Amino acid sequence: MLSESTTDFTDVFEEHRPVLFGVAYRMLGRVADAEDVVQDAWLRWAAADRSEVREPRAFLVRITTRLAIDRLRQVQSRRESYVGPWLPEPLATDLGGTAPDTADRAVFHESVTLAVLVVLESLSPLERAVFVLREAFGYPYAEIATALDRTEAAVRQLAGRARRHVEDGTPRFEVDQDRQRELTERFMAAAAGDDLAGLLNLLAADARLVGDSGGKAKAPLRIIESADKVARFLFGVTRSVPSGMEFTVLELNGGIALLARNDGVPDTVIQLGVRDGKIQTVYIVRNPEKLESLAAR
Repeated sequence: MLSESTTDFTDVFEEHRPVLFGVAYRMLGRVADAEDVVQDAWLRWAAADRSEVREPRAFLVRITTRLAIDRLRQVQSRRESYVGPWLPEPLATDLGGTAPDTADRAVFHESVTLAVLVVLESLSPLERAVFVLREAFGYPYAEIATALDRTEAAVRQLAGRARRHVEDGTPRFEVDQDRQRELTERFMAAAAGDDLAGLLNLLAADARLVGDSGGKAKAPLRIIESADKVARFLFGVTRSVPSGMEFTVLELNGGIALLARNDGVPDTVIQLGVRDGKIQTVYIVRNPEKLESLAAR
């Protein structure tokens, strides 16, 4: 039974906030939306009869998941009219305190990559919730069933369908960060140094470039395919980079990424999907609304 003191129930919520944000972000792919859901969960928690709450973590995850499902249904219609390709909002990754002890950390880390989050967009809200709770956080089927007010058999069916879809749709990228960092640095050196041959050598023949601007910045409105077209697009972009642009290497969504700042303001995030030693996908996020959370990085 929980104490009714404000300090106590606030401390309990703050203890679980990282997990609640982790669930909401994986469900929604936007930091602002996830933070709104967590705030709504706080309001529900503050108004709840906590004397009847025996397992605060389970209670809070259940509230957060249901709120995230509702929010996802609301934003899906907006994404259908999104200008150009849609990518998740880049997230500065810090696993400290966010992964439950029962979760495999490699799987937990993988569940927040851009490639996986893009595939999760094609799942139904319920499938996405089941996948996130089961695969990222290791929740038992019975607890997920309670959280979603479904039978355990139905949850198992949703989990199997979601897992197959994600496995079939997610590119198999390398996760070795040292290798990612090396290729990222070589990629930038080749692009900035007008080394077309060097850049083509880094790109897989069927390389793709996915740019997300939401129509609010310059970026391709369609996915660019083939190493030659990707390389030539990048060469055109580097010629127009402002002289004051600064680049920082950091960890975003579990992988190495480049953050470009123009006069100190986040301008572009570039992240590479690497397979078999070659760059398979170049992700570029330029929508300024999706870069606000990186201002302090």
